[in-house]
Amino acid sequence: MNVSFLRPLYERPGPWASVYLDGTRNNEDPAGTVELRWRAARESLEAALCDPETLDALGRALLGHTGEDGRYGLAAFATAGEVAMLQVLPAPPRRDIAAFGPLPHVMPLLAQMGESIPYVRVLVDRTGGRIEAVDASRLVRTDTVAGTEQWPVHRVKPGGWSQPRYQRAAHVSWERNAGTVAAAVADAAERCGAEVILVAGDPQARPLLVAQLPEHWRERVVETSSTTGPAALEDVTVHAIAERAAEKARAVLDRYQSRRGNDAAGDGLPAVVTALQRGQVGTVLLVDDPTSTTELWIGPEPAQLSFDRAELIAMGVRDTRRVRADAALVRAIVGTEADLLFAAPDELPADGGVAALLRYADAGTRRR
Repeated sequence: MNVSFLRPLYERPGPWASVYLDGTRNNEDPAGTVELRWRAARESLEAALCDPETLDALGRALLGHTGEDGRYGLAAFATAGEVAMLQVLPAPPRRDIAAFGPLPHVMPLLAQMGESIPYVRVLVDRTGGRIEAVDASRLVRTDTVAGTEQWPVHRVKPGGWSQPRYQRAAHVSWERNAGTVAAAVADAAERCGAEVILVAGDPQARPLLVAQLPEHWRERVVETSSTTGPAALEDVTVHAIAERAAEKARAVLDRYQSRRGNDAAGDGLPAVVTALQRGQVGTVLLVDDPTSTTELWIGPEPAQLSFDRAELIAMGVRDTRRVRADAALVRAIVGTEADLLFAAPDELPADGGVAALLRYADAGTRRR
């Protein structure tokens, strides 16, 4: 999981107020239900000594959210009177949460959102296409591309001496228009780092578009004949992304299992903390445990984390805080540009439910 979208939350010193609410609206009183939930969260934050400016900013953001269809959740993170992130969750949180501390409490957000797979989806016809690109931070960009050839785009009915010429001309127009869309798809895929390219729409135009994509993008294409409407296309998209996420997770877990016991993998929280301090971690594998009470000491910088406050002080860190271990780990993952993978308890050693795949190992790693 690429967690770089959380970077804005670690560019400010805090303290942070973190709120998770069920955003589902009651049809009979759409505003009142969310307001009651926010009122309870605000009372908890006030008891934790959150400042009034930050509380007011959270209230405006949460109560001002226009709402979504069906059941959903809201996650908001604020500091110094400003909401830095408001995220819509695909379902209500397991429980409402209101936390105030040195770091934002992002683990419930990550656990619920799951792997973010950048993708491009294109709905193509014989005259152009509509492109939707979604990057790792779930930012959506859309574009409508018109082909350069608008005539002829329909083959003539059988009959007449000129029929073959018009048939060929129509096919050339389709091919050129598909090439224009393919160039736009490749550009969108490059910008968002797409791992899946879903191609839907006209059955004649689809293969013409795919054939004109660069080879490395063709390898990521999922072509669908679904033309039954937006809901069916969305289902196909969700399935394709879920398959890709499962493939990535399996590959990381297989690599970890194959490297266990050597310098390329670290088992247990102490080993992972040491590797994060040294910037060695490529991927942290973590079991999500909301009930965990394990804590770590941190300094102002992402890689400043330790079990022992004295170790940080020896490193020259004067401003230390004690925080949830998972919050410290996520900040270090973001700050060192590592990835995160949630694992099942039986996939990791019992020592803390955490492990890491390392970018590199050296003599210092082996000593530790």
